[in-house]
Amino acid sequence: MSELRMSDLSKIDGLIGGCLVDVSSGMVLGQIIINNKLDIEVAAAGNTAVVIAKRKTITSLGLENDIEDILITLSDQYHIIRPLQGNEDLFLYIAMERDKANLAMARHKLRGFEKSLDFS
Repeated sequence: MSELRMSDLSKIDGLIGGCLVDVSSGMVLGQIIINNKLDIEVAAAGNTAVVIAKRKTITSLGLENDIEDILITLSDQYHIIRPLQGNEDLFLYIAMERDKANLAMARHKLRGFEKSLDFS
C-alpha cells in the first residue's frame, strides 16, 4: 500500500477528525485529528459495530445493495461513515462541526479521497 495521506481530509470544512478503519478488527489504519473533541480509537470501534450491524440488516432484508455512506447527525456534529467501494474490509470515517460543515461538499471530498487511495 502506498503512503496514506490522511492530511488530504483537512480540506473538508469543519473537520474535527477522521480515520481509515479495518472492519474486521476496528483498528485505525490512518488518522487525522484537528482538535481534541474526538477520541478516534473509540469512534473507530463504535462505528465498526455500526457498519457490521447495517450490513447484517441489509442482508436480513434481502436487499442487494451496498452501503454508500452512513450519516449520523448530532446536535452540533455530523459524522459520515463510508465503506470503501473497492475494499469492503475498510471504511472511512469523519466527524465535522455542524455549523461549519457542508454535507454535500464533505461527501464529495470524501468520495474523491477514497478514489485517491491505492492498495496495490
